[in-house]
Amino acid sequence: MDQSRDQQWAIHTVGLTKSFGSHNAVDAIDLRVPRGSIFGFLGPNGSGKTTTIRMLMGLANISAGEVSMLGYSIPTEIGKALPKVGALVEGPAFYPYISGRDNLMRFDAADRFADPKTRSQRVDAALAKVGLTQAAGKKVHAYSLGMKQRLGIANALLQPRDLLVLDEPTNGLDPQGTREVRNLIRSLALEGITIFISSHLLVEIEQMCTHLAVMSQGKIVAQGSVEELSASQTLQLKLVTADTDRALQGLESVGIKAVVDGEVLSALIPAGQIEPERIVQVLVELGVRVKAFELAAPTLEDRFVLLTGEGFDVAR
Repeated sequence: MDQSRDQQWAIHTVGLTKSFGSHNAVDAIDLRVPRGSIFGFLGPNGSGKTTTIRMLMGLANISAGEVSMLGYSIPTEIGKALPKVGALVEGPAFYPYISGRDNLMRFDAADRFADPKTRSQRVDAALAKVGLTQAAGKKVHAYSLGMKQRLGIANALLQPRDLLVLDEPTNGLDPQGTREVRNLIRSLALEGITIFISSHLLVEIEQMCTHLAVMSQGKIVAQGSVEELSASQTLQLKLVTADTDRALQGLESVGIKAVVDGEVLSALIPAGQIEPERIVQVLVELGVRVKAFELAAPTLEDRFVLLTGEGFDVAR
């Protein structure tokens, strides 16, 4: 892998594979995470997201392929990369009967890269960054789930970081906790930190991320900026009428093949193939009584379901 070309990527993999016997849990993926992005790693549970993260972080062996993180080859140069990477993987684990601040002091003391002379100052700065200064002296068992999640992110930020890896950071949170974590992630991105977020929650990815990749059964089936992946070359037609036979005839006359389900006719047509006004004109000329008419781009959810054959959670 050309390290000079990898400077534009915070994470870059080529053919990354993780095998368990004859089964590839992660199957030759080429992942490209731009520096400075909020990158969503999206897919149904069991699609290979967490296994990929574990390989990136050196927590699981790589069966095949190459990985570059912040320009360093993984696992060969993982000792150089990891001090610049903060991670919250598989949920935060804290000592429940000591304070949030004391938890961070203990975790920092266990970090061989941490300077003990600046420990207290860095812990206080991390707590302030995630909005926990007022709760720093409270025992962690009294924290809400959202506060514990923010404390986990504070732990990942005890050292200056170029990359933050978060595995399901809003999973299980109530709406207020979700908003708190979402706003925190946005604020960190404004500081120039690349944020890599693994999630099965489509709504969270849509609201937070600038780029994303979609995993399904161990493979990446879509990747790019949110704008690129939201752009549609196909429009979805939905027509509701009691005059289904005449409606089918009218649509076929302008080159549209529709399927009928009761009074609902549906079709996919290339964008720009025909103006909506022309479709309506043909239907009116044939005397079709139109109860409802819609021509719109498929949602991200629609497109991802088509790609993966599986649904995504779009709400909590």
